[in-house]
Amino acid sequence: MTRISPRTVLRRTAGHLAAAGLLAAGSLAVGAPAHAADPVLTLGGPAETAVHPYPATGSPEASALEITVHNPDPDPDGAGYEGEVTYTLDLAGIEGVAVLTPAEDTGSDCEIDGPRAACHDHGVYTGLSAVADFGLVAAEGSEEGATGTVEVTGSADGVTFTPFSTRVTVGGPDLVMKRLPFEQNLRPGDAQPAPITFRNQGTRAADGVLLTLRYSRGLEIPERYANCVYNGEAGEAPFDAFAWSTALCSVEGSFEPGATYTLGVPLSVKAGEHAYYDTFVYRVAEDGPAQRSAQRAGAAFREGTGPELTLTKATASARGADLDPWDNQQEADFRTENTADFVAVGGTGEGAVGDTVTARVGYRNDGPAWIGDIRSGEPVATFEFAVPEGTEVTGKPPSCQAVTPEDRRREGRLGAARYLCSSSMTVRDGAETILPFELKITDVVPDAAGTVLIRGPWEEELPFDPEPANNTARWVLNGDMPGSGDTGGTTEGSTGTAGSAGGAPGGPTDGASGGFGPGTAGAPSAPGSTGTSGSAASAPGGSLASTGTVAPAAAGAAVAALAAGGVLYVTTRRRSAHG
Repeated sequence: MTRISPRTVLRRTAGHLAAAGLLAAGSLAVGAPAHAADPVLTLGGPAETAVHPYPATGSPEASALEITVHNPDPDPDGAGYEGEVTYTLDLAGIEGVAVLTPAEDTGSDCEIDGPRAACHDHGVYTGLSAVADFGLVAAEGSEEGATGTVEVTGSADGVTFTPFSTRVTVGGPDLVMKRLPFEQNLRPGDAQPAPITFRNQGTRAADGVLLTLRYSRGLEIPERYANCVYNGEAGEAPFDAFAWSTALCSVEGSFEPGATYTLGVPLSVKAGEHAYYDTFVYRVAEDGPAQRSAQRAGAAFREGTGPELTLTKATASARGADLDPWDNQQEADFRTENTADFVAVGGTGEGAVGDTVTARVGYRNDGPAWIGDIRSGEPVATFEFAVPEGTEVTGKPPSCQAVTPEDRRREGRLGAARYLCSSSMTVRDGAETILPFELKITDVVPDAAGTVLIRGPWEEELPFDPEPANNTARWVLNGDMPGSGDTGGTTEGSTGTAGSAGGAPGGPTDGASGGFGPGTAGAPSAPGSTGTSGSAASAPGGSLASTGTVAPAAAGAAVAALAAGGVLYVTTRRRSAHG
């Protein structure tokens, strides 16, 4: 019996799987959902796992096998399942084919006993998490092409688990992508060649290959090939809420072991007018319907109209899983010399004691660059609203936290004098975000002015903004003095008075493309409110005193954004240079 010691942290999110290249490879599979009254949790992992043939000398090389569980609890703040759980791996199907070995850091309390492995854990978090990591090595005496299946089941009181199986095969292709020597400091309009090159270091030929190219909003791929499909440029409908574009290119042929292949036609990467911090991801995998479907992830693509993209052998088959999915993908980050002008948006309002007005305040990105922390998933900016004198906040956007005089943030607090809101991880050029605060008038103070401020996520100045003067604006209540309408980059519908007729025109844009988290865009106005517009002049005055920082958004936001454009994930290796 082999026993595996438990880790301190027993579960990891899907981001770890992405780093391993398993999700990117399109090889993640889950069992079919069961139909039962109990909560249904779905087991998963790679649909296929290839192992290196048993060597003539030395120790066999291990391939990774990670088992996952998905808890589809719709409540993102829910605790998930909290009982004892047992996961069982039936290894009888791989006898004589492969041997399951303990990983160095498995993630659960597991035992391997002959044809069976069992892992014990407590609880299952909401969403996708890892059950355990294992290694697989070819069995001594196994032959090239031998195959078998590992069956995975789960059990817990009051829970139904869908089973999962992975096919294990000895030998296979091993496609290794070459890292290209890109120039990473660019100016808008700069273009450079991208001669995609890979080598098959496996034991079998790959039956066709699928090249997947992902590029963030500031980058462009000018060429359009007939055997490639494209989901449009980042920012075009229906992808205006996300940062990525994708090109999928299917190339037929047998790509032999030991051979290196490169593009036979030009391909280039260009820094567009919106570029600032951007990433280009290029990946190769054996082609096939399952691989293409996984990379499309249900998105709409259109075919290219040019000649075919081809590959040529640079040096001198049966389909199978890739022996090492870690090396199929390469990534390049670019820094383009560009700016993005963030403008605070204020406004004006009127009302009497006892009235409730809606202050619609926010900011917009006048470009030309888009700004995104797609590596870290952290917010691009912090938005601050200081409440006008003589008012009390009775309603606020869910994403905004009150800041108390004790320099403490309290998420659900109403009636505070100052609020901080974290932006999303991407803010597109041209995006505008307007947040509604409901203010009850407790005292009529002529020219009562609130302050609107947009700045960095740690309350620093925005490094990409060429005009910091317009990062501050005012929202003025009952203004009756000269200059009281000087409220910065105001927008239609920025304020309302209770009891007025009609609805507020204008409104917030999609929070995913330039907003402040879910639930903030499109929040309702005060009943019967109507909007007034203010001056477009820059606001006087400077920033308010800094009293702490805003907690960064979870890095999972990056995973969610990328998942919306396909299953190819970017590894979160480091924080963004400006985050």
